[in-house]
Amino acid sequence: MSGQHAAAPVGGKLFNATTLICGVLIAAMIAVLFVRFIFGLGAVTNLNDGYPWGIWVVFDVVIGSAFACGGFSVAMLVYIFNRGHYHPLVRPALLASLFGYTLAGVGVLFDLGRWWNFWHILWPGYANPHSVMFEVAVCISAYITVMWIEFSPVFMEQWGLRVQRRKLEKVLFFFIALGTLLPMMHQSSLGTLLVVMGPQVNPLWQTPVVPLLYLLSAIAIGYGIVLFESCLAASAYRREIETHLLQPMAKIMLGVLAVFMLVRFGDLIVRGALGHAMNPSREALFFWLETVCFAAPFLIVGKPAARRNPARLFLAGCAIMLAGILLRINGFLIGYDTGLGVDNGWNYFPSIAEMLVTIGMFALEVLGYIIITRRFPVLSRTEAAH
Repeated sequence: MSGQHAAAPVGGKLFNATTLICGVLIAAMIAVLFVRFIFGLGAVTNLNDGYPWGIWVVFDVVIGSAFACGGFSVAMLVYIFNRGHYHPLVRPALLASLFGYTLAGVGVLFDLGRWWNFWHILWPGYANPHSVMFEVAVCISAYITVMWIEFSPVFMEQWGLRVQRRKLEKVLFFFIALGTLLPMMHQSSLGTLLVVMGPQVNPLWQTPVVPLLYLLSAIAIGYGIVLFESCLAASAYRREIETHLLQPMAKIMLGVLAVFMLVRFGDLIVRGALGHAMNPSREALFFWLETVCFAAPFLIVGKPAARRNPARLFLAGCAIMLAGILLRINGFLIGYDTGLGVDNGWNYFPSIAEMLVTIGMFALEVLGYIIITRRFPVLSRTEAAH
């Protein structure tokens, strides 16, 4: 982080059509959450005994944390594999990750029945080291703290806190190391949640290697998010797209994605579970939709010439994001059955209130990104001048 001196605020007005829409969506979210925290989950959600969790857990936490892996993925390239030329992408990627993980951590509170006991997660007396959910909660909480520390030089640079920044830079390597270790732990553990559910999860997503699949897909999604965010920011701010950096990054993304696909189908074949994908069922349909989305980036940016096209880079990022969404929805919703589901009269589709909260969380992330990039040195100074 400290080495990126050629960064500058984008500048410009904070009040525009985009921020106004974000503000309205955030206000709607706050109104729903007010009702939720006063009157309980039943007042605003369609959760029931057959479907005890819905889009707040899956979208805001499981998918949201995967979408926030851009900073982790880029940090691995720069600090572990010594690819210093990707350094201009570190700050914007870390900023997106910072908001994604922070809001995912906050989003957990929405689904807690007794939300006022949330502090039990971090209190030693209530610790359960044998619980997968406990490990996820601790790692995500620690990673949020680490990311704020990693990103703090941006604020120090803008506020002229040179002495404090130099002191922090002496120990920043420790937090960078933690910042690459913690996501590996909790991203894989999110997959382990499916493992401990046993036969409640469809065989297409119930496998001992699902922690590895979640980790590999999170890394690939991280690179896809960088492609998406870089192209979108360049368009919104009328900036030059960093094609010289995004092109090789897309190639790295395809490499990780190839390993994922190899493990994914190798596991299905070894377990003899691929036959479930041939059944005329809802689960099989969503499995093939997921597979098509994972394969799409190879068709979109598989050739070197295609990776020089910003539109194709953007579409490849969108494809891998959609694939990651489907992988997690399929495991936690489509392929998940407690035995008290449709066959017993229970069904689930998110209420309007649930969707408003999820959309509001996304709007809050967009608004925060706009404010910080316009007022703090996150994006490249050369591009800002352009």
